[in-house]
Amino acid sequence: MIMADISAPRDIVLLVDDSPEALGFLTEALEQSGFSVLIATSGASALAIVERITPDIILLDAVMPDMDGFETCGRLKASPAASQVPVVFMTGLTETEHVVRALDAGGVDYLTKPINIDELRARIRVHLTNARSAQSARVALDAAGRHLLAVHGDGRVRWSTPQATRLINAATGTDEGLETVAVEIGLWMREHTQRGGSDNSFTIRPGGQSGLHLAYLGAIGADEYLFRLTAENLLSDDEILRQHFALTHRESEVLLWIAKGKANRDIGEILGLSARTVTKHLEQIYVKLGVENRASAAVKATHVLNAV
Repeated sequence: MIMADISAPRDIVLLVDDSPEALGFLTEALEQSGFSVLIATSGASALAIVERITPDIILLDAVMPDMDGFETCGRLKASPAASQVPVVFMTGLTETEHVVRALDAGGVDYLTKPINIDELRARIRVHLTNARSAQSARVALDAAGRHLLAVHGDGRVRWSTPQATRLINAATGTDEGLETVAVEIGLWMREHTQRGGSDNSFTIRPGGQSGLHLAYLGAIGADEYLFRLTAENLLSDDEILRQHFALTHRESEVLLWIAKGKANRDIGEILGLSARTVTKHLEQIYVKLGVENRASAAVKATHVLNAV
């Protein structure tokens, strides 16, 4: 018998099975192994539980009345509360088509009955470790302020960093923006596959709002595809500088060329100005930016342009 360390946090296992005998056997074995066990006797009960409590892993019987395990898994993966929770199928079905169906539904593993407890414990440890690694990566991305979104092959959202969610909601003008964008991504994914993967970025303008540019970064896991999002920039660089620093039209043009490393004489030739006029504009630019030299002005301008 493996005794649990009562001082350590206990991982929560949601056990879904319509068989009282299986529930009793597995509950006792898992609790002795140090897990906290939640029990659901149907798919509907499992869905209700995850709306209140998020388990660390779900053990799911494939064959149940009314809603079978395959449908239950699909619904769990569509739920924000459980979409990232690993699901391990348990069943007496051993045909390849059943294994494939379980994995297609979102399961990460497939155990055949009768269940070997030692094997079950080992697989639970592996999937918990993998799930925590994935969660740590998402937290790191959140902390880095990255606008990243991962989807299934059909466009359904697997996860989104808070920054990406805020950007999407702002662009769509609704708090349900992820659903709108998911439809557009699904269409692009199908076309992308048909074209043989020749393009890796596209722009959408949901609901006639401001555009979102999505760059496809590639597959990062089984049925997990990563995109980077940026807001479509409809303003020219000099317009961005003009609005940000309250510059005149000519001052913003001069500042843009300063940021590109041009000397006063070059700027005069490009804009059709005398060197003296360029110098006068620079004096006003320094005042408005609160800097003392062209190098500092170039740095501030470049920072603003890169932030867009």
